[in-house]
Amino acid sequence: MYGPSCVSVCEMAKQELNSTKGIGGREVELVYIDGGREPREVTQEVQGLVRTGAIDAVTGWHISSIRKLLAPMLRGKVPYVYTSLFEGDEVTPGVYCSGENPEQQVFPALKWLRDHQGCRRWYVIGAQYEWPLRSFEKIVSMSSLLGIDIVGSSFIKMGEGAAPQLPGEVAASGCDGVLMLLVGQDAVDFNRNFAEAGLSEKITRYSPLMEENMLLASGYEATDNLFSSASYFRSLTSPEALDFVGRYSKTAGVTAPALNNMAQSCYQGIYTLAHLAQRSRGLTVEGFNSIIDGLTFEGPRGIIRFEGNQAVQTVNLARADGFDFHVIETL
Repeated sequence: MYGPSCVSVCEMAKQELNSTKGIGGREVELVYIDGGREPREVTQEVQGLVRTGAIDAVTGWHISSIRKLLAPMLRGKVPYVYTSLFEGDEVTPGVYCSGENPEQQVFPALKWLRDHQGCRRWYVIGAQYEWPLRSFEKIVSMSSLLGIDIVGSSFIKMGEGAAPQLPGEVAASGCDGVLMLLVGQDAVDFNRNFAEAGLSEKITRYSPLMEENMLLASGYEATDNLFSSASYFRSLTSPEALDFVGRYSKTAGVTAPALNNMAQSCYQGIYTLAHLAQRSRGLTVEGFNSIIDGLTFEGPRGIIRFEGNQAVQTVNLARADGFDFHVIETL
């Protein structure tokens, strides 16, 4: 679902960089790897590319199950910029996390929804892998400080988002809101069933992983009372964000895949590599490790600053408005 947008934005980044000095004085070439496959299959492909010297760095949007296998395999060999929002706490040297973690993204959103929507009782629906499970653990441990109660949870295998019992389980819990820790089509299927069950007007939905392609796939009638938080939405109106949209439309055309947080994160990942190469005057893991802390640059998300290997950035809360997001607060 995200792939076409991600590829389109990466091509724009490549074109921009190659119109100047590339990365580290070398022309940028991109090798695309399908991150939608089984994690071990993805890791084996990357390992082969690294072994033969076909790639100098790894970046992109993919789930944490892949990162957990890639990080130790790549350690010390090539730099790895992981761009997805994730559960946090990645400490492997040579891995640089440019996406949002729960402390930045989820906790402030839950506080806002408590204060402004009256959402204190939450039911959690997630997929059975690292990001949802570890994020859930963090939310439970912080629930008293956040002023919320977790009244129930369901964790499903990926691909089972259309399970018909899920809306009923949410409704039976008596919750004010449902926290969706679902990816891609699973979230789309849940949105559709939730609306068909007549729950969208009664119960708030919040997802830290909900973007413009998923709104389109869910359907207009399935996006009522749906909130998301992210560092980037295509509806942002800062000068940098508007310029980014303009350049994307000019480069990719008006019928290009929708801009979204996942695609923009890939763009940011490539530029993180470019800034690290410029600042360290090389392309080595050792050089990047020595200067990553404090690396700061500006882009469509605003100012990005790395504290250790984790990017710190502004997070926005938005409400779905049909097939787009209306940003209502900076958290």
